[in-house]
Amino acid sequence: MLDKRMTLAEVVGQLQNGMTIGIGGWGPRRKPMALLREILRSGLTDLTIVAYGGADVGMLAAAGRIRKLVFAFVSLDAIPLEPWFRKAREAGSIDVLELDEGMFQWGLKAAAFGLPFLPTRVGLGTDLAALGGLKTVTSPYDDAETLIAMPALTLDAALLHVNRSDWRGNIQAFGPDTYYDEWFAKAATRCFVTAEEVVERMEDAYPGDTQANIVPRCFISGVVSAPGGAHPSSMPPLYGWDSKFLKAYTGAAAAEGGWAAWAAENIGATEADYLAKVGGLAAVSALPLPVF
Repeated sequence: MLDKRMTLAEVVGQLQNGMTIGIGGWGPRRKPMALLREILRSGLTDLTIVAYGGADVGMLAAAGRIRKLVFAFVSLDAIPLEPWFRKAREAGSIDVLELDEGMFQWGLKAAAFGLPFLPTRVGLGTDLAALGGLKTVTSPYDDAETLIAMPALTLDAALLHVNRSDWRGNIQAFGPDTYYDEWFAKAATRCFVTAEEVVERMEDAYPGDTQANIVPRCFISGVVSAPGGAHPSSMPPLYGWDSKFLKAYTGAAAAEGGWAAWAAENIGATEADYLAKVGGLAAVSALPLPVF
């Protein structure tokens, strides 16, 4: 079988300027931040990013890597509006397609099913369809209902962070917020995952957790071992988000020197440098999970 193990640099080497890239996770939870940092270390730019956004979107926007953003929200949860995204949006430096969360999900599913669009009632009666240039269709049945035709959100690549994987791409993801990672993977031509742990054979290492395999391995193109790779977002049940880090990160949006100064201090030349900067894997693992 194909060995899908890769490095962060090898994954980013598979990406190209101008691609449409979907980023899994949900706000400040389960984000593939190790891959995002590797993108920031590269020259990759002119991207269309599709995400339920958090610091991933904020950092890419601040670094000028986003041409267009397709999003349902961009939030750090306890910090409701991601400040670097807000600066980019207010400056008009990125094109946007803002969607309701349900419309966003329907767009990923249309792409996964190989359809040009899916009809939905979500968004009717709002300005989202008109602002996004979305069209309507009429039901061909007796009801003749008018529905929004949500276009497929087809991705060149999807990036996910999961709890476990093996070298064949069998993955396991835990926590209450796996949400739509399955649909990011299936909407994409290729899906790359980072994992807190990479084992030899999942069925041998964790035979009792097969229900946590949210995406069949045929959709996974590459696997990277990246313990702590979701930091500063959370990775249930292993660690929570880093509130201190996120407060400093958001504060820098209003500080002298802006993004360039913050990135030079905090991104690091390698992922090992980054983890050392934030106190190492032990410090990340000690971050308490948020309580809602």
